[in-house]
Amino acid sequence: MVIAVVVVVVIVVLIGLSRSVRVVTQYEKGVLFRLGKVVGVKEPGLALIIPVIDRLTKVSLRIITMPIQSQGIITRDNVSVDISAVAYFRVIDAVKSVVAIENVNAAIDQIAQTTLRKVVGQHTLDEALSETDVINANIREILDVATLEWGVEVTLVELKDIQLPESMKRAMARQAEAEREKRAKIIAAEGESMAAAALGDASDTMMAHPLALQLRNLQTLVDLGVDKNSTVVFPAPLMSAIGELGAFLARESAAAASMTTASPDPESARPAPTGSAPNSGDPRPAGDQTAV
Repeated sequence: MVIAVVVVVVIVVLIGLSRSVRVVTQYEKGVLFRLGKVVGVKEPGLALIIPVIDRLTKVSLRIITMPIQSQGIITRDNVSVDISAVAYFRVIDAVKSVVAIENVNAAIDQIAQTTLRKVVGQHTLDEALSETDVINANIREILDVATLEWGVEVTLVELKDIQLPESMKRAMARQAEAEREKRAKIIAAEGESMAAAALGDASDTMMAHPLALQLRNLQTLVDLGVDKNSTVVFPAPLMSAIGELGAFLARESAAAASMTTASPDPESARPAPTGSAPNSGDPRPAGDQTAV
């Protein structure tokens, strides 16, 4: 009987010790309740509690990654989009995270969804696509106001995915294409303007230095003869070519007129037949007259 009692006592002591010894890991803190009342916080390491009377609740201090499921949101310009995000938070007050709220993870998930719809609904579609940093900062500020009372700090919120309707995607593609065409036309117009200005400067230089045009013509001939072309087109100024052609025609006309004035009448300049004498009374030719 004594041995049996001793064995029972030893077993009870071992069970009590096993229930009174707790180990708190490095990334946790333990909130100690004694008879339902918070009496302290246990740091990482070995913690002893009174069985049945004390209860130790461990709280993780690591950063928790929480995905925010996709939300159907209507933006300020009445465009329906589906946006999902991700939130990062950590517990900074172990007692508040246990006492102030029942399930801190579920609470943060729900408030993050409602805050996401609220903040994105205040922006247009273009702002939601281009100003994601501003939206992330606004969501984080609103979440911190509520979660700090629960002993939780939201460290980061990021929009993860934005799903647009197919019709909106096609409209945005057409808009982007039109924008690129506009930039291409503007760049082409600027190039034409710069080329015209350069040609104007070149023409002013050639007018100030006439030999520059001749040198440019010779350079053009050299460039044309590089590929051993059989036909060479010599560039010449249009007005100069027209002036030379007019002078050539004027010289040809003057030469023809001078030749016409200097030559005599062909009939009067013809010589008389040899061996004939004038005879006004005999109508016969001079060669047919015979002596009487």
